[in-house]
Amino acid sequence: MKRWLPSPPLSLALFVVWLLLNPSLDAATLLLAAILALAVPVITQSLRPATARMRRPLVALRLAGVVVYDLVESALTVARLLLTRRSDQMSPCFVRVPLDMRDPNALAVLAMIVCLTPGTAWAEIAFDRSTLLIHVFDTDDVPAFIAMIKSRYERPLMEIFES
Repeated sequence: MKRWLPSPPLSLALFVVWLLLNPSLDAATLLLAAILALAVPVITQSLRPATARMRRPLVALRLAGVVVYDLVESALTVARLLLTRRSDQMSPCFVRVPLDMRDPNALAVLAMIVCLTPGTAWAEIAFDRSTLLIHVFDTDDVPAFIAMIKSRYERPLMEIFES
C-alpha cells in the first residue's frame, strides 16, 4: 500500500487543490484529480528528504514564536530603511555563516526561515553543508548577524532535529 500511496496527506491535498482550481466537478475533473493525487507523490518520492522525527516539540514551538517575531521586526525594519534611507547609505552584503548542523530537514527549515525573512535571502550552501551564504539587505555588523543566525535559528534546529 505504501508503494502506491507513499504520502496520503499529500495525495489528499493535491486532490482537494485540483478540485478547487477547477470550476466544475464533472467526472473528468474528478478522474484527473485522482490520477494526480496518486501519481505525483509516487513520482516525487525520491525528491523528498527522509522523514524527520521532531525530538523537542516545545523547542519547536519556541522557535516558531521567535521566527514570527523576527519576521514582523524585519519587515518593519526593511520598510523603515526603504522609506528613510537613500540606497547609497545602505550596506547590502553577502555573509558566510559557518554551520554546525548537517540534518537535511533542519537545513530545509533554516532555508525557509531565511527566505521568508524580509531583508535576507539564502544564496548558497557549501557541498559539505559547512557554510551558508546569505545575502543581507543592510548590515554593518557581520559578526553579530552570524551570531544571531547561529543562536536564534541553528541551535534550536539542532535541538529539534539532531539531538
